Amino acid sequence: MAAHKHSPAAAAAGHHGHDEGHHDQEALRMMGFWIFLITDVIIFGTLFATYIVLYQNTAGGPSGADLFEMPGVIAETFILLTSSFTSGLAVLCMNRGYKKGLIGWLAVTAILGATFIGLEVSEFVKMVHEGATISTSAFLSAFYTLVGTHGLHVSIGLVWMIAIMFQLSRHGINSVTRRKVNIVSLYWHFLDVVWIFVFTIVYMMGVM
Repeated sequence: MAAHKHSPAAAAAGHHGHDEGHHDQEALRMMGFWIFLITDVIIFGTLFATYIVLYQNTAGGPSGADLFEMPGVIAETFILLTSSFTSGLAVLCMNRGYKKGLIGWLAVTAILGATFIGLEVSEFVKMVHEGATISTSAFLSAFYTLVGTHGLHVSIGLVWMIAIMFQLSRHGINSVTRRKVNIVSLYWHFLDVVWIFVFTIVYMMGVM
């Protein structure tokens, strides 16, 4: 029995079809991320609206002016905005094919993000020790929920970024890791934009 042979044209067509299927999957995953981001915008929009309605309902307890320490908040803001810049440098290194630079800048971004979370947790702990807990007033419930949700998102971004760094060290820059770096960078920029609103609406409005 003669062995069945594939023609070069058929093999090329099969390979082309495989590539198209792979690109379609990558495009679908990217679209899935945008849908996720839209739902996140809705969540944060709801939390901001709730905070604006409740921020004056202190129930005789401490207000933002009593609790917020702006030097620490400004430091958090500077750190997070700097991390947005370093994540952009990571993408730049990726686009130029610099694997070590890409991993290095992602590591710097992760360190800055972890520092931000550390400062935020210490702020929460200090407020709780002063008696300003999530159940003290509607204002504090809204504050902890909004700022805590943002902090949780940053923590998820950190874990995600570290996982991508391990993938990059093992597999290098390819279509899959490239998509993941682009997505985590967009996610990080989104969190920075949300923080600017937190800084303005929660902290600046709170101390005025």
